[in-house]
Amino acid sequence: MQLNDIHRIYFIGIGGIGMSALARFFRLQGAEVYGYDRTRSELCIALEMEGMHIHYEDDASLIPGDVDLVVWTPAVPRDHQELNWFIEHGYPIKKRAEVLGIISRGKKCVAIGGTHGKTTTTTMAAYLMRTCGIDASAFLGGISANFRSNFVEGSEDWVVVEADEYDRSFLQLYPDIAVINAIDPDHLDIYGTEEAVVASYEQFIRQIKPGGTLLYKHGLPLEKIAEELRANGRKVATFGIDQGDFEANQVRVEDGKMTFGLRSSIIKWDRLQLDYPGKHNVENACAAIAVTLLAGGFTPSLPDALAGFRGVKRRFEFIYRNQDQAYIDDYAHHPAELTAAISAAKMLFPDRKITGVFQPHLFTRTRDFAGAFAEALSMLDEVILLEIYPAREHPIPGISAQLIFDQIQNNKKVLLNKNQLMQFLQIQHIEILLTMGAGDIDAYVEPIKHLLESKNN
Repeated sequence: MQLNDIHRIYFIGIGGIGMSALARFFRLQGAEVYGYDRTRSELCIALEMEGMHIHYEDDASLIPGDVDLVVWTPAVPRDHQELNWFIEHGYPIKKRAEVLGIISRGKKCVAIGGTHGKTTTTTMAAYLMRTCGIDASAFLGGISANFRSNFVEGSEDWVVVEADEYDRSFLQLYPDIAVINAIDPDHLDIYGTEEAVVASYEQFIRQIKPGGTLLYKHGLPLEKIAEELRANGRKVATFGIDQGDFEANQVRVEDGKMTFGLRSSIIKWDRLQLDYPGKHNVENACAAIAVTLLAGGFTPSLPDALAGFRGVKRRFEFIYRNQDQAYIDDYAHHPAELTAAISAAKMLFPDRKITGVFQPHLFTRTRDFAGAFAEALSMLDEVILLEIYPAREHPIPGISAQLIFDQIQNNKKVLLNKNQLMQFLQIQHIEILLTMGAGDIDAYVEPIKHLLESKNN
């Protein structure tokens, strides 16, 4: 099936961040877009306003006729009625990752992977490339503040995509430039072992096109496969803070902005500024700058482009701020991501009390990383821990948020269910508040914002 043969397409789980980007792509190609989602979210409402047809009941009678392609995501359970109806009636069905692979295969592809940092780096790379003269398309894993979307249509052959390791989705991609930010154990419900995670990343790296480039964070265990790539005519470069081929140095906070120098064999800058806190975001910026230079972006535009980057929704997103308080929301759901978000807050507000609200995501992830979650949360001045958001999983006996709570080395900690959160915050003295998690904690962002506003009026 060719892409231009698709005139009517159906998405099961259309409100997912990756699915909705594909839906926007096909809508802009002129296709009629239909879909199902469990919740009429803010993103689904936006898709409806863009002309897509969405319903919210798992009901095969609501499916339109003459669908050319059905796209589904593994986040949808296998017993989903509509999915099984399409299977029984012989419709062409593809996973989201397969469709993204088909779209990107006919273009020059930048694929950005890693256990964390993917979404920010992908968004930053797309923004820098486009600002520096490369009109690339982009499929993003979050809503860009600059683009106000998770999909950007460009006129050139370049496409920037997030290489998602979940369900080995990134093995559908064959990039010209591949970026690896981190390789930490995650999704062990899929992979089983840390070794299997690394093996999957190595397979993804081997799919770099002839003449292409691997760009990875200095220090990751990829030296062996890097040598293999060089022997096969591909290029390899590293990035990092005070190390790597693209090296950030003199990293500091000035006027609330990350300020740093950057040097490589291509260019040297003494003072770059990024209005996006945390050393991890300086590393993300190094990768995005390197991608832009390797793709042929207009170098003199880069410093101003970087200063103009406004971030991604739910990635250290400032929701409310006044002279005395700040409220930040972050998607962090892995121990390393919690550590990065909390470290960024402490770096930005070194003399303030930082209160963190964390909602664990998945029973398996809680089981696998309870100790590491507790260690990260112990960095906070005050900890509010919520019960686990199960997402696609069924409960596991003996696994609950209590497992994390008991290991947190902080006397100022409380374990709540989410229905108690607003009442508890009402009586707290908040200086810096950080909400973290990949479940439905984002439903509390606006209520928390209104609470802080009302307490300050």
